[in-house]
Amino acid sequence: MIYQRISKMLLLGLLALPMASCSDNDTVVNNDKLNGDSQFGKSNDVFDASEWYPGGELGTDEGMSYSAETPATTKQGLSTNFNKGEDFFEHLYTITEAPRKGLGPAWVRTSCIHCHPNYGHGKRKNQYLGDDFGNGYLLVVYHPTAGVDANGKAYAANSYISEVTGMPQTKAMAPFTAPIDEKQMKIEWKEVSTMPSGLAMKFPKDGEAFALQYPEVTIPQSAFNTNPKPNNYEVRLESTIGIYGTGLLDAIDQDEMKKVYQEEAKYVDLNPGMWDKAANDWASTAWYTLADGTKKVKKFTYAMTRASLQDGPGANAIWNITNVTRSDRHYLYTTPAWAKYQSEDDNVISYIKKNGADETSILHPYYADGTDEGIKNRVNELLSCNTAAKKETFEKYLLKGAPYNGEEEMSDKDYYDFMVWHRGLAVPAARNLDNAEVQQGKKLFTQWGCAQCHKPSWKTGADNYWVDNSIKAYAQSIGKDPSTMLPKYPNQTIYPYTDLVQHRLFMANDIRTGWCRTTPLWGRGLSSMLTGADDRLHDCRARNVVEAIMWHCYDKRSDAYNSAINFYNASKEERDAVVAFINAI
Repeated sequence: MIYQRISKMLLLGLLALPMASCSDNDTVVNNDKLNGDSQFGKSNDVFDASEWYPGGELGTDEGMSYSAETPATTKQGLSTNFNKGEDFFEHLYTITEAPRKGLGPAWVRTSCIHCHPNYGHGKRKNQYLGDDFGNGYLLVVYHPTAGVDANGKAYAANSYISEVTGMPQTKAMAPFTAPIDEKQMKIEWKEVSTMPSGLAMKFPKDGEAFALQYPEVTIPQSAFNTNPKPNNYEVRLESTIGIYGTGLLDAIDQDEMKKVYQEEAKYVDLNPGMWDKAANDWASTAWYTLADGTKKVKKFTYAMTRASLQDGPGANAIWNITNVTRSDRHYLYTTPAWAKYQSEDDNVISYIKKNGADETSILHPYYADGTDEGIKNRVNELLSCNTAAKKETFEKYLLKGAPYNGEEEMSDKDYYDFMVWHRGLAVPAARNLDNAEVQQGKKLFTQWGCAQCHKPSWKTGADNYWVDNSIKAYAQSIGKDPSTMLPKYPNQTIYPYTDLVQHRLFMANDIRTGWCRTTPLWGRGLSSMLTGADDRLHDCRARNVVEAIMWHCYDKRSDAYNSAINFYNASKEERDAVVAFINAI
């Protein structure tokens, strides 16, 4: 495997080193036990012994890594599957070469790891380039107000535009042009000079200054290779987060989530799309319908758009980011507006006419009868095959013997291995919990109310995870029960430091709806060491922990204002202690 695991012995050796100085940007990786007698795994006056294991006994790796497998994965005998699944994450996809075949006709990235450098959070960028390693940005192109599109169809405020996919693509295979021309995009980083809350850009106790920036993204209408082109739109950036520990979040029971919502609803307004305040219960739109009709409450992504890991971030991304078809998703991730534009491009038609006659050509399905009109109609028809309902039409033209031959690009077995890996990623162990500064940081974090949203712990349920059709098909082929084939994390006390609730911070150029799920803090303190960057918040606007906290009190309307103002008014010593704590967990 590409990424080396760091053993417990190495961790303990690092913990035994003298305590490094702690600045706003430092990741704390040592402790103050000069005699080498590490207290790893032991309780103290502030931390319980279990807090060294944020993912519980079944979900924590005792090394400083984002890429290790969980003890549960190992105990269930799934290590080989995990390693095979890891290969799909770490290597590039191509248009025709198995087993990492996909991409065409359009795609977002050529690999998963492009967006998740060393399995972590994406990095802030000054330019949007899909081939730029570490660019975890996903474009969010949406209508800020309600209106009617060029086809006369009404759309709601904050809805995604329909002309491009929800994960907008900036890459395409010849002869097609990408749905969005990334060369015409512009990212500008704006400096905050004044805060609406009225706070000065320096801490009052000691005068230390801080700075805040936010990205402003523009995409001219000419950059959209669609017909029609979108109108009344704005653009935001959302960066990927670390993917470790997502299987443990999947194991949290939705009834436990409901208790948290009910408690928080007493004090703050919650997203009405998730919570019905009058009924004190889930809103009708809080439920996500899975592929087989099962309904579960949403819990994944900043926007809370998915409910199960097996029909969520990774399962969807391996299909729509690299546009890889599989047995239960043998159709394209495209839009009719893009299909129409390509079918009307004379360069596309002439290229296919010249290069698509050969039955072994990847373009042959688009060749039709070889006439301009026939090719045009076929291109429009095939590129519009973007739903399960159009699956048969898509397969009809993927002629036997051609690279596109009607078979899935990712087999059920390969997808199963990928999901073993995804669900089997461990959370790195906590660090320095026996350090006095870290302990003081936890006390302040709790006293100031930060733990109300960054809820420290959860208890997982029975973890009777939902299983998608692709894994069911593979399980049936080998005669196994699919409910036992993925890593499971029942009855674990875990410490993700998130309430899995959306809150509003009222930041400049805010996230699309203003509502953003509380990001888990576990393991984030290792980001600088493991990925080379410590960027935080949904669009990497915060370059360190201090900036992230100060965005929480940018506006007095922020749900976190009262907590963050305590940090603002604290002494340098107290601020450093909170940063040390956040970097330790």
